[in-house]
Amino acid sequence: MKRRALHYCAVTRHLRVGFCGLLMMAVPLAGCSEPNSTKQVEIPGSDGQMGAQAQVLKVIDGDTVEARIGSNIERLRLLGIDTPETVKPNSPVECFGPEASKRTKELLSPGTEILLQRDEQARDRYGRLLVYAWLSDGKFVNASLLRDGFADTLFIKPNFARRSELSAARAEAKAEKKGMWGTCPP
Repeated sequence: MKRRALHYCAVTRHLRVGFCGLLMMAVPLAGCSEPNSTKQVEIPGSDGQMGAQAQVLKVIDGDTVEARIGSNIERLRLLGIDTPETVKPNSPVECFGPEASKRTKELLSPGTEILLQRDEQARDRYGRLLVYAWLSDGKFVNASLLRDGFADTLFIKPNFARRSELSAARAEAKAEKKGMWGTCPP
């Protein structure tokens, strides 16, 4: 894997150095725990040097995914974005919610391998791992959903590591009236 990662990073010089560092240093973090263990997995911090590989099991909605990290199954919340609601209890389906969920399902179909990085805060109040996610081709999933108009930005302290990059992706989509920006009422 390390040899492929080095080749990949040499070929894709336009990617940020941090991603290549993540790719080369990716390691499963679950160790020897039992399958379907309830042990909580922590992925390394926002230093850009390490990440965790995960395999997508299913998409819950546009910004929440269930994935396997090692032998543990975790709910992941994509950081810096908020997609319109589709499954929130006692709430109606929001404008462009089904489209956002569909797009996330296209990007993160079951079996897709992703690389994760966390920011300052490891989990939200619901126990979900808070992550930035990349596909094996280098596509930054969080930014892609913003850039194509399937999400708005949502920054919650202290998780600001990729704020400028994600804000730029949102601004691009909004200026071009992509996705929800050209469809939903203000």
